[in-house]
Amino acid sequence: METKNTKVHLRNLPIAPRKVRVVVDQIRNKGAAEALDILSFTVKLGAEPVRKLLDSAVANARTNHAMDVDRLFVESVYVDQARSLKRFTPRAQGRATKIIKKSSHVTLVLGER
Repeated sequence: METKNTKVHLRNLPIAPRKVRVVVDQIRNKGAAEALDILSFTVKLGAEPVRKLLDSAVANARTNHAMDVDRLFVESVYVDQARSLKRFTPRAQGRATKIIKKSSHVTLVLGER
C-alpha cells in the first residue's frame, strides 16, 4: 500500500541552523496536533517559523491531497544550512573582523498513519 505524504519547504530562514535544529528535534515523529502544541509553547526563536510551516503543511495535506488531518504525523523534518551573509566590523588598530550571519532551509514531510 502506498503511503501518502506532503512535503513543504521553508527557504532562507535568517536563523542559524543549529538554533533551528533544537526546535525541530522536539517534533520529529509526533502527531501533527501534538507537534503544533509543542511549538506553540516552545520559547525559542525558531519555534514560530516552524509552527507556521507545519500549519501550512497541514493545510496543504487537507486541501490538495485530501488527507485526514487527525491521522497526520511528522514523518521527517530536517534543517540544512542556506547562504551566509558575510560582514565586517571594525576592530582595534585598523583591523577588521569577519561576521558570518547564517541562515537555514527547513524541510518538513507530513505522512498519514
